[in-house]
Amino acid sequence: MSRLNKVVLSVSIIAALVASGAMAYPVLFQNNNSTPIDPGLTTTPKTVEEFYAQTPLWSDCEGNNTEARCGFIQVPLNWSKPEQGAIKIAVAINPASDPNNSPYLLMNPGGPGSSGHEWITDYLDSLGTPELRNEYNVVGFDPRGVGKSTAIKCSASDERLYKFFYDQSPFEYGSEKDLNYTKQSIKKFGEACLEYTGELLGHIDTSSAAKDMDIIRAVLGSEKLNYLGFSYGTLLGATYASFFPENVGRFVLDGVVDPTSTPEQDSINQLVGFESAMRAYLKDCIANESDCPFRGLSVEKAMDKVGSDFLAVLEKKPAYTSEGKRTLTLASGFTGMISALYSESSWQYLTQAFNEFFDKKKSDGRVFLILADAYFSYDADLGKFKDNNNEAFKAITCIDGRESNKEQDMLAQNDLVKKTSKVFGRYWQYGGLACNQWPFDVVQAPKDYSAKSAPTMLVVGTTNDPATPYSQAKHFAENVLANGHLLTYDGEGHTAYGSSNSCVANTVDDFLINGKLPKKEKTC
Repeated sequence: MSRLNKVVLSVSIIAALVASGAMAYPVLFQNNNSTPIDPGLTTTPKTVEEFYAQTPLWSDCEGNNTEARCGFIQVPLNWSKPEQGAIKIAVAINPASDPNNSPYLLMNPGGPGSSGHEWITDYLDSLGTPELRNEYNVVGFDPRGVGKSTAIKCSASDERLYKFFYDQSPFEYGSEKDLNYTKQSIKKFGEACLEYTGELLGHIDTSSAAKDMDIIRAVLGSEKLNYLGFSYGTLLGATYASFFPENVGRFVLDGVVDPTSTPEQDSINQLVGFESAMRAYLKDCIANESDCPFRGLSVEKAMDKVGSDFLAVLEKKPAYTSEGKRTLTLASGFTGMISALYSESSWQYLTQAFNEFFDKKKSDGRVFLILADAYFSYDADLGKFKDNNNEAFKAITCIDGRESNKEQDMLAQNDLVKKTSKVFGRYWQYGGLACNQWPFDVVQAPKDYSAKSAPTMLVVGTTNDPATPYSQAKHFAENVLANGHLLTYDGEGHTAYGSSNSCVANTVDDFLINGKLPKKEKTC
C-alpha cells in the first residue's frame, strides 16, 4: 500500500508540473555535433522536477539515417523513490520537413523488447508513410532495459543464451522429467538476469516505461504526447493514457494488447490467432501454390500433417539441417513456423520450409531454423544475438503478469488450450511455468484503462492478426476506452498501418496529421 501511495504522489507531482505552463520545442536540429554523445550519469537528477527539467545533449546518430538526431534522457530507476538514482533512455529523432516548427510523434514498434531507436536510425522507410514523416519529427526510443538504453543482461555468453532459447529437453515431451527440466532452466535464467542486471530487473515494468514516456514528452517541449504504438506498444500507450489522460494528444494503437485480459486469456487469444493464421495459410497454399506440400489435402488434414509429420517428429529428437552442425529443435522449429505467420508476405518461406522438411530423400530443417534466427535476431555466422530483445521480452513479460503456476490451475488451462487447438494446443501447455521462480513479483498495473478525460484514440485491428487478435482491438476500443474509435483492416498479418493497404494508411494519416476521424467506424 505504501508503495502505491508513493507512485500516486509522484504522478500528482508530474500533473502539477504539466499544469505550470506551456513548453517550447528544444533546438536539436541546429548544432553540428557529429559524434554520438553519451552524457553518462554524472549529473543525476534527484527529484521528479529535476528529471522533467533536464536538457539532454543531442548529436548525429550511428546508423543509416544521416538526418536523425540522437541523445539520452534520464529517468528515475525507481519511480516510487526517484532519489535512488537514474537510468538512461536512448532516444532517436527523425526530422520533419520543417523540423523546428513541427510537432513530435513518439512511436514504439512492440515487443516487449523491440528497439524504437533502431527503427529511426536504420528502418525509417518501414515506419508509417512519407506524408507522416514529412509532418512529424518522429521519435523512437528504447524502453528501460532495452537496447541502447540502460539494458538488462541475462547471460555471460551468447552460447548460453542460445541454449536457453533454442535447445531441447533431453526427456520425453510433457513428462515429469521434462517439466522439471523446464522449471530449472527458467529458474536459472531468472537468477542469471538478476546476477548480470541487478536491481534494474525489478523496475522494467510497463508502468515505469509509460511514465518514462512523459519525461520524453516534457523534455521535447510538447504539451501533449502524440503517439503511434504497435502490438506491445499499444499496451505502453494505454498505460500512459491511464496515468496521464490530460497529456494525451493524437494516439494511434495498432494491434492491441488488451490490458484488461488475464495472462491466461491472452494465451488463449494468441493460440486462436495463430491457429486461424495457420489455417488461412494452408487454405491459400492448397488452392493457389503448385508446389504446396499440402496439395490435395483439406485444411483439416493439412493441420494434422503439420502435427504428425513436423511437430511430433521434432518432439522425439532434433532434426538435421544443412546449416553447419546446427539442428532444428522443437523450440526453434515451432518458433520458425509461428514467425512466418506474422505476415502474409512470409507464407512463401513457410511453403519452402515445409517442402524441404518433408523431402523424403533428404529432409532438411534449415529454412525453419533461418526463420527462427530472424525471430530471435541471431547471427548464425557470428554466433551472436544482435540485441537483447529476447532477454528483455522475457523479463518484461514476467514482471508485468504471469499465468498461475498452481498445478490445478495449469491443468485446467492445459485442458482449455488442447480443446482450443488440437495441433498447436499440445505445445501451448504449462504457461504457468514460463516465469518459474522469477526473482521479482509482478508489478501492479493500473486498475482503470478507460482514460476518461483523454481525447478519442484511434484503435486499429486486423481481422486475422495472429499475435494480437482482432477481438482484442474491438473490445478495447468499444468496451474499455471511454473514447475509442475502431478502424478495422479486413486482412492478414500482425498490425496494419505501414502495410500496403492505402485505406488504412490514409485513415491513420488523416487522423495523425489533420486530427480527422471517420464519421463512423470504418473497415478497409
